[in-house]
Amino acid sequence: MNVDATKYPELAAIVEPQVLRPLGELGFLDAVVTTSSHPEVTLVLPALNWPQRTYLESAIRGAVANAVVHVRTMSEEELLRLRNYLRGSMTGSSAPGAPGADQPKFLDRLSKTRVLGISSGKGGVGKSSVTVNLAISLARQGHQVGVLDADVYGFSLPKMLGAVADPIVLGDTVLPTLVHGVRCVSMGYFVPDDQPVIWRGPMLHKAIEQLITEAWWDEPDFLLIDMPPGTGDVALTLSEILPRIEMYVVTTPQPAAQRVAQRSAYAARKLKLSVRGVIENMSWFYGDDAVRYEIFGSGGGEMLARDLGITLLGQIPLATPLREGGDIGVPLVVSHPDSEAARAFASLAARITAQGPARVYRRELRIV
Repeated sequence: MNVDATKYPELAAIVEPQVLRPLGELGFLDAVVTTSSHPEVTLVLPALNWPQRTYLESAIRGAVANAVVHVRTMSEEELLRLRNYLRGSMTGSSAPGAPGADQPKFLDRLSKTRVLGISSGKGGVGKSSVTVNLAISLARQGHQVGVLDADVYGFSLPKMLGAVADPIVLGDTVLPTLVHGVRCVSMGYFVPDDQPVIWRGPMLHKAIEQLITEAWWDEPDFLLIDMPPGTGDVALTLSEILPRIEMYVVTTPQPAAQRVAQRSAYAARKLKLSVRGVIENMSWFYGDDAVRYEIFGSGGGEMLARDLGITLLGQIPLATPLREGGDIGVPLVVSHPDSEAARAFASLAARITAQGPARVYRRELRIV
């Protein structure tokens, strides 16, 4: 006979890892048919290539003994219900179309989400490598983490993370790819890897706005934004959309890099953004003789932090697995979790967490 899936609470309570909601709430379960020998469970997915399909089938078999799992795709009506549910949970609104109903919760000034802008004055300092490994380190310390690749012209995060599945698009809502416990959205998922993005400023602004407001980030603890190098249009756009963003400046040890990175920090301050810390990358290298070499000089990170009046939060050593990880899509903190560089990322993540969010000053409370 047919039995409503809600009568199987162990099934309805299974949490879908992509969106972190129970199957019963998502509408991912159809009626359960019980026979004399085994129950037959129908898993209802937005698409047959749903990234977590194998995991969910295994979880169902683990929850109900001898279960036979069938899979079908959602109808248009079911997809619309799922879209409305996700938008409502993301915005905290159950009334689509109401004033402010489409505003994601993490953009609210009282949200728990900390938005970290990882910036640099120029390219080539390893900013994207820092972003990827820092994000995974935060996730491994128990935080819910998202990463936005805002370097629209030079996107690299999908390859560096080793993402094999594209984001799922449900109408006007994008479900980020989940890799190593981190949600990720990048222009690299929507543009062929060998094709350039040739846009003027307004198109760039619109694209960044959509990636922020139309992706299903939920309300993460941290949203890291891998910013393009320099002080161009993206910094202006982010200052408008994310006024609570905390800026972290990546530099290398040599004084020349420090001076360029300083411009990025000054630009952030001109835009009234909080500059929270300096991250020095490629700080030293251990040769085969076990001798520590400072091949890019030393002191640049400390000098930059001192000049800006902020903290040098971490120094990341130069390590071959760090470079290789970016090339093959296996980040260093995954492939070499006990290495010196991985420990440095873990320490950096802990220090960023410990310093807490930037203080938000309310204009209406200012003493005149």
